[in-house]
Amino acid sequence: MENTLVIKNATLETVCGITSKLPENTLPEFAFAGKSNVGKSSLINGLLNRKSLARISSQPGKTQTINFYNINSELYFVDLPGYGYAKVSKEVKEKWGKMIERYLTSSEELRCVFLLIDIRHEPSKNDREMYDWIVYNGFDPVIIATKLDKIKRSQKDKQIKIIKQTLNAKPGTKIFPYSAVTKQGKDEILSFISSMIS
Repeated sequence: MENTLVIKNATLETVCGITSKLPENTLPEFAFAGKSNVGKSSLINGLLNRKSLARISSQPGKTQTINFYNINSELYFVDLPGYGYAKVSKEVKEKWGKMIERYLTSSEELRCVFLLIDIRHEPSKNDREMYDWIVYNGFDPVIIATKLDKIKRSQKDKQIKIIKQTLNAKPGTKIFPYSAVTKQGKDEILSFISSMIS
């Protein structure tokens, strides 16, 4: 295993709403995008060894801001608003979309966008649009296939194949299966992040 990022401290440093000015950070940024109930807060908390730094909500669609977590004063995790949540008006969805786009196109330090997909299901139309949109903005999304503990081990490769095909993912696209319950995949993701900043 290459060097795994060791999380010594993590703090929520900046919260940006729809009208906020984005921070001009000088440390590498790693963004996390995904549908509202795909387990984004659980992933961030799991990677950071925290129970509740990123708020996990029983109501999906709670993250309506872009949240910047300062990790060890050496990088940022950037939590983007969850998309595809039915109870939000079209107008709000469009504002979130503009907000994410503004971030993707203006961040000087963004090294990687992780796109979270529920490993149990074929990626939805929203997932496919998000994937294409990240690519359109000049990034190669890295897929984190969440909820790995909810499927049988024998199904894993088949589900990963379905995700790749449905997203029409570029050859060589990295996919990390992850379980918030068993923390399987955590070291691989942290090692990958480590390799991107070293």
